[in-house]
Amino acid sequence: MQAALGFATIALFLLLTMTRRVSVLVALVVLPVLAALAGGFAGELGGMVLDGLSKVAPTGIMIAFAVLYFSLMVDAGLFDPLIRGLLRMAQGDPMRITVATAVLTLCVALDGDGASTFLITVSALLPVYRKLGMSPLVLSGVVCLGAGVMNMVPWGGPTVRAMAALKLESSDVFTPVLPAMGLGIAWVLVAAWLIGRRERRRLGTLAVPGRAAADDEPVPTTATAPGDGPGAVRVTEPARLWLTVFNLLLTVVLLVSLILEVMPLPVLFVLGFAVALLVNHPTWEQQQALLDKHAKNVVLVTTMIFAAGVLTGVLTGTGMIGEMAEALVSVIPDSLGGQLPVLVAVTGMPLSLVFTPDAYYLGVLPVLAETAHSFGTDPAEVARAAILGQMTTGFPLSPLTASTFILVGMSGVQLGEHQRFIFRWAFATTLVMTAGALLTGALSL
Repeated sequence: MQAALGFATIALFLLLTMTRRVSVLVALVVLPVLAALAGGFAGELGGMVLDGLSKVAPTGIMIAFAVLYFSLMVDAGLFDPLIRGLLRMAQGDPMRITVATAVLTLCVALDGDGASTFLITVSALLPVYRKLGMSPLVLSGVVCLGAGVMNMVPWGGPTVRAMAALKLESSDVFTPVLPAMGLGIAWVLVAAWLIGRRERRRLGTLAVPGRAAADDEPVPTTATAPGDGPGAVRVTEPARLWLTVFNLLLTVVLLVSLILEVMPLPVLFVLGFAVALLVNHPTWEQQQALLDKHAKNVVLVTTMIFAAGVLTGVLTGTGMIGEMAEALVSVIPDSLGGQLPVLVAVTGMPLSLVFTPDAYYLGVLPVLAETAHSFGTDPAEVARAAILGQMTTGFPLSPLTASTFILVGMSGVQLGEHQRFIFRWAFATTLVMTAGALLTGALSL
């Protein structure tokens, strides 16, 4: 009965969220509570929910301060000099512009937020693509590839959800796949070069529109922030160069500390944001204004993480997860049990077209992890496999992800055209990273 109740809960969760009958937040909280009551666990419900919330609390803290930190850096214009330098290096060559698009996306996507990545990169580069006559599909496609790979960072959507759903640390999920992620980044640059070379053959080398600035002429730096509307421009004054240098050094130190795990990730982001806020916005009024500006983004992300704690706490506390895993084990051939992580990695990207990230990571992944555990496979390995494809290379293609429509809408392309243009490149990215994970031992056969 517990297995049937668990499957019914997840099926109803998928149905309601995919058909948009209720919000994901409501489904994450209400459905498991109803399932617990139906299963006769009313007396234990409070403890199970509280246990689930406490397990995801560190993840929620980390994502809240990560969003605040990188939003502050975008507002401060940290990436503005990079945009200017990439466009200068391109020199009107479609192939160089395409590779520059990939490099810019890889850097901006460090915040793990697809929406802000698409806003910044498309706003900065679409005018150049239009004036040179380059296909906007190249822009949306290459941005899709770069943002997809960088979405694996510990504060990005897939990894955060995987850690929250399985109650794992970044050292269990993210650190082992770093080499595979590096291979994925290399593949994105290669893919951008190949796509750009094809665009170069179509157009030839073109002149960069507009007058080039003299060597001794200061060039204003512009960029859009996540909270700004399209076309919003911010100019970084030369007098604030020292602040840009400080922000760059602080960000590099923070990222290195995250990778080396000098301290727990939530602590690093709390300290990093506090220092950045004090230096960039020294007055109380400025600090309050920044918090007010980005409060909505923080609330949207963190409430979803804590709501996930309710679902996982109830499913685990009632024993539904274990019963569901046993039911799956009974139908999965023993010959495929050991290959489950690889199957999860390879099928994850296509499945992102039909599953929302919350539905997959919070509803399906726990069952897959328990099933793999029954075959003697570490659940953390299944989590690594999941982030290699599901909503990593797939999220900028999925019609179920809101940020996808930001990308295609701002680029001026149709979703179907975008999917047909870049699907094989995105799927190849998943295959390349999966092969890298197998070679480095992050996944095993």
